[in-house]
Amino acid sequence: MPRTIVVLICLMFVHAIGSASEQPAAGRSACVGQDCAKCHSLSSKEAAELLGTLNVTVQSIKHAPIQGMFEVLVQRADQQGVIYVDYAKKHIMQGVVVNVATMEAISAHTKEPPQLKKLTSIDPKRIPIQHSIVMGNPNAAKKLFVFTDPDCPYCRNLHGELVKLEKIAPDVAIHIMLYPLPMHPQAYDNARQLVSIKDKDQLNMAFDGKDIPKPTVDGGKTAIDAIMKFAQNNGISGTPTMVLPNGELLVGVRDAQSLKDLIAGQ
Repeated sequence: MPRTIVVLICLMFVHAIGSASEQPAAGRSACVGQDCAKCHSLSSKEAAELLGTLNVTVQSIKHAPIQGMFEVLVQRADQQGVIYVDYAKKHIMQGVVVNVATMEAISAHTKEPPQLKKLTSIDPKRIPIQHSIVMGNPNAAKKLFVFTDPDCPYCRNLHGELVKLEKIAPDVAIHIMLYPLPMHPQAYDNARQLVSIKDKDQLNMAFDGKDIPKPTVDGGKTAIDAIMKFAQNNGISGTPTMVLPNGELLVGVRDAQSLKDLIAGQ
């Protein structure tokens, strides 16, 4: 079996029902050297119950390309993705499994996961900025586009740096493109509320982990769905992901000064 690693842009063990040390021996080693499918199974009903708070529909379940996990294909609205469940059925995570030898994504469901397109840049003119929340100077010639999820811990770290960036780079418009991930059950409604009112105080509250009002029945739905569709169609599968003024993709957290320097060089 080829060696693999799991690359996690946003990793959260959101169903920590029990610790790994509590897993029974059978969940860890009973099938060593055997066909795991013979001693471990996960039904659609079980998966639906485990993922119930995520408001997703289970499409398919297979054994993951890494030992000890199931790969569950899920869908919410028009968004489709993969969630991994451990054999003990106590933890879930979202990410991309990569073969170390080839550095290519592998998946039990498709030869090349749809969420991992090999794109390194996007035409900024195609980004639906009419649905963005603008930080910094809205009239600035240079623009930074940030695909971010208010419930993602890495996005929250980045947001603090963006607040600093708007102070040290007055010549930059920071377009916040709210992109809620399926693994964060409250993120979709929070994003809808934020894009509906486009209030920076509420934006900062959300990224500080504070409660914000609920959206109206259909408030912000069209805008958030449009951002999600654009992200999916352009290979943006995790948060935070930034698009620099020249269209270059930048994944992960950067400090304010580094971002200022990167933008200034374009």
